[in-house]
Amino acid sequence: MLRRQTQLTIVTVVLAIIVGALPRPSAAITGNYVEDFEHPFVGLAVFYDAKGEFLWRCSGSLLTPIVFLTAGHCTGADAEGTPTTARVYFQQDAGANYDPKTELDPVTGYPETCIPADEPLCVTSDQLFNYGFNDFEGFPDNRDLGLVILDDSVELPEYAALAGTGTLDALDTRRGRQDLTFTVSGYGVTDAREHPASRALSFRERLKATAKLINLRNALTDGFNVQTSANAGRGRGGTCYSDSGGPVLYPANSNVIVSVTSFGTTPWCTGVDFSYRVDTEAALAWILTTVETAVSTAEAKKIKIVKRSAQSLSGGSAADTGKAKHQKQGKATGEQREGGKDHGHRRH
Repeated sequence: MLRRQTQLTIVTVVLAIIVGALPRPSAAITGNYVEDFEHPFVGLAVFYDAKGEFLWRCSGSLLTPIVFLTAGHCTGADAEGTPTTARVYFQQDAGANYDPKTELDPVTGYPETCIPADEPLCVTSDQLFNYGFNDFEGFPDNRDLGLVILDDSVELPEYAALAGTGTLDALDTRRGRQDLTFTVSGYGVTDAREHPASRALSFRERLKATAKLINLRNALTDGFNVQTSANAGRGRGGTCYSDSGGPVLYPANSNVIVSVTSFGTTPWCTGVDFSYRVDTEAALAWILTTVETAVSTAEAKKIKIVKRSAQSLSGGSAADTGKAKHQKQGKATGEQREGGKDHGHRRH
């Protein structure tokens, strides 16, 4: 995001920059963003290894009271470690009060614990699933989807829905007659452009921005990924480090997920964003089958799928229908703790 706020927190992010146009994991909403109170199902997920060490953070969405959809590079292993447990925060300002001296947010407990509340807005998990993401091998079909099954229910008035098979295919033609505006939401870095690549600015709040469709068919999409605008301007925004797994919603401001934030092509979170599509037969089948096997058939049936014919391709609101940026490095990020220990959420 370009907007400045006095409470902005400076976070050190370790980025392994891959030369050329290799993908970099996605992170936070950038550009013309606003606080997102409209999508309470979007949460901030923190992942830990078998020793309980904090690995990285991502964003994601609740599909049911216990089923949380994120990116595969968030739930899968890489050179930094293997995530075995997670904790998901659903407060709009989940980590906004993070104190680098105590390494905690005193209000929410982020990123190490859950501070009790009248309603569970912080829930743990030891069931993590990866669709098949393997450090972008096999790219562009990197299968960058992940699921987290929560230990306790988070009761909300509305959950995210999944776009039905082929929803985005209709946008590949006759663009001039269709709304090509998406909403992205997440908790990641808000500005990575005015600082060295090892530093970034973050609110750790749920923010949203508007993005425009650029391409569904090219070498970096090939039908699996969605390419959208990242440069701020004309009311647009984009994603950055730690927005990985956050929803890309269509129509804009609806609750219908068409893809999850996956990667970008620069370490400064500019240019274009890429997200992994959920509106394919294979992706939807994996989500439903995984939930059915891990939880129950009844839980899988709670996941709402909005068929393409039921959506208005000319736009609409949630009522009408029913967010590490993985810059080929991913969009999960980390925070540098005092003493130089990288105890973070970065992905690549």
